[in-house]
Amino acid sequence: MTATTTDHDEFVRLTDPYRRELLAHCYRLLGSVDEAEDLVQETYLRAWRSYDGYEGRASLRTWLHRIATNTCLTALEGRTRRPLPSGLGGPSEAPEEPLRAPATDVPWLQPLPDALVDPATVVAARGSLRLALVAALQHLPARQRAVLILRDVLAWRAPEVAALLGTSTAAVKSSLQRARARLDEVAPEEDLVVEPSGAADREVLDRYVAAFERADMDALLALLQDGVELEMPPHLEWFRGKKDVLRFLHARVHEEGGIRMLPTRANGQPAVVMYVRGVDGVFRAHLVQVLTVEAGTVARITAFLDVELLGRFGMPEALS
Repeated sequence: MTATTTDHDEFVRLTDPYRRELLAHCYRLLGSVDEAEDLVQETYLRAWRSYDGYEGRASLRTWLHRIATNTCLTALEGRTRRPLPSGLGGPSEAPEEPLRAPATDVPWLQPLPDALVDPATVVAARGSLRLALVAALQHLPARQRAVLILRDVLAWRAPEVAALLGTSTAAVKSSLQRARARLDEVAPEEDLVVEPSGAADREVLDRYVAAFERADMDALLALLQDGVELEMPPHLEWFRGKKDVLRFLHARVHEEGGIRMLPTRANGQPAVVMYVRGVDGVFRAHLVQVLTVEAGTVARITAFLDVELLGRFGMPEALS
């Protein structure tokens, strides 16, 4: 075995435990699981190339997060933000009408399957992975976004952040203050509140799945908050309020047995993969819904119609 091989084996052994944590970090910055995976790979390539120079003055975890942050900031140069439909305009008012053509030119925010992240990361930093917060972070300039994540999520000290970004501690503190103020503007506080997950979430999810599969609009109505929101990237239309959301769903959920759902989780939240029955009787994957559950009711439904995302949830493409 050559020295290079030995060094590389040691590098993999020491750094691989941080891979999933780094994926969550890059996802918070980017809002895209596809790009996050690519940039985590780039982070490891950069780390390996500079591993000879790693002197242990910072922990290996901190060193890798520095590289990952710089890699993401470089990738974000000149990029537009990744929105959800609710971040691009007001709610639509014609829930029974056909949707317009998908907006395929928008770099939409993506969900992050919990299965791709360490369970400890999901539990310890669940609030920082919630769709509402990740969407709100997209409103911040990239460096402000990095400052807020490093300070408020990873709990770095201001001088550490300043050293990483090549700026002063005072500038970091000012940037953090502006970032927090901007988040208060774009995301109501209740959107960022984290409730304990567990039996309560699962009960709501089970009732939600049963209502959809039975096409039981009354049962679904009982689960929705008065101000519930429904959005479906890549479609620009979105709906607010129990009445309009039910009208939209009622126009599209026609009969019992036409839909099946498999529970999963994304962004630390309950989620489902929806399958729709075709004329041949086969149920094919149609979309992923991520639910925001508050006080035993559904406050938001975010339905991602990107079928390519389904493979990341480890779900089959079709059900017989």
